[in-house]
Amino acid sequence: MDDYPLLNLFLTMLFLFLWVMWFFLLFKVVTDLFRDHSLNGWAKAGWLVFVILLPYVGVLVYLIVRGRSMHERDAKAVRESEAAFRSYVKEAAGTPGEAGPGGGNSHVNELAKLAELKDKGSLNAEEYERAKAKLLS
Repeated sequence: MDDYPLLNLFLTMLFLFLWVMWFFLLFKVVTDLFRDHSLNGWAKAGWLVFVILLPYVGVLVYLIVRGRSMHERDAKAVRESEAAFRSYVKEAAGTPGEAGPGGGNSHVNELAKLAELKDKGSLNAEEYERAKAKLLS
């Protein structure tokens, strides 16, 4: 440890951190390029070549030129993801008495009501079986 002073260790860690952060930015820029539907293929290819051939300058220029729209695309993707998740939860949970996808509990509730009516004597066995068959079809 005597031949590697503390300041050199600090600088090495700093450079390693900056190197990892630059890779993070590079991957973010490349994914944003492919996610952007407003750019045509040639524009995407041009940006990609620019970012690969002149990596530091290319990433910085991309962030300066397209940083705001990059943020807007991220925010839009988050909103769409949240909306899809909420829609999935509503569909999967369903509400009692609701028909259609996700309303699987409605069949159980309806069958329970039919069984209750049969037990009370309001329906005979034949009516109960017809109603059950109709409900399950």
